[in-house]
Amino acid sequence: MGYVLGIDGGGSKTVCVLMQDTGEVLGRGEAGSSNYQNIGIEATLQSIESAIDAAKNEAFSSINYITIKAICLGLAGVGRAADIEIVKALVQDLQKSKLLPITWALQASNIVIFNDALIALVGGIGDDVGIVVAAGTGSIVFGRNSQGKTKRVGGWGYILGDEGSAYKIAVAGMQAALKAYDGREMSTSLVEAFKQHLNLASIEDLIEVIYRRGGGVKEIAALAPIVDFAAASGDEVANNIIEKAVQDLVKATSTVIDAIFISSAFEIVTTGSVWQGSSKIHQRFAGCIVAKFPSAKVIFPRNEPAYGAAFLALKSLAGEGE
Repeated sequence: MGYVLGIDGGGSKTVCVLMQDTGEVLGRGEAGSSNYQNIGIEATLQSIESAIDAAKNEAFSSINYITIKAICLGLAGVGRAADIEIVKALVQDLQKSKLLPITWALQASNIVIFNDALIALVGGIGDDVGIVVAAGTGSIVFGRNSQGKTKRVGGWGYILGDEGSAYKIAVAGMQAALKAYDGREMSTSLVEAFKQHLNLASIEDLIEVIYRRGGGVKEIAALAPIVDFAAASGDEVANNIIEKAVQDLVKATSTVIDAIFISSAFEIVTTGSVWQGSSKIHQRFAGCIVAKFPSAKVIFPRNEPAYGAAFLALKSLAGEGE
């Protein structure tokens, strides 16, 4: 009996799904970050090993050996040929590790490496045809049609892109609060909301929080719910910010649709923290998309990205890999 592994490696955590070659999920494990561009290749290998070990331990308390026939790694930041070669070398190191009772029986065609957008698409929809609109700390839209043609829009990071992301929503909210405080723009409840949430004596103290304390991208993105809540409570300024995020995501998604889905029906899976807000951002987005493209269906994920990675590993066994 053989098994496959699906790895979802991101900046905050690594998830592994252990799947039997019949398609049954047997175990799931989590570990720390596996974005090698941020933490280095050795730390990435350790995280992946830990996630695999946790998935194996959940599946089996006592067994002589597990033969891994295929592995798919969907890792953040892996898009260039040079990145893929680095990850291939990582898999070679992985096969030398002491992950007992695991043995490896991998052919080159059964080592599958993708970016995290594709595994989110496959996990979310349950197939590798459709579109994923990821809007969390950052944002990206990725699609694949039935002919295998792909199209990506966005994913350029918080400085060059990430329109519609939690980071951009939070920054726009803080900018609006400061403009209102200056008297340059209309008043907004965001001034008091940021003060209370961050325990500031004055909104001017945002300078201390953002610049002097070194608020990072994730810390800033975590402030997006303040804007979302204000919008849901009727604040016009906050609502305009949310609407701008919706339209940015609609435009990016429309670009993918126009490029690879001309007439066929398809599903769009929405992933990421932005879609969980209370300002009806998901409903707004879905309404705009379906009005423009009646054959589209907007859904929440059916399964997690690591499941999508395991599914792609399984497909490689059947000779159906990308």
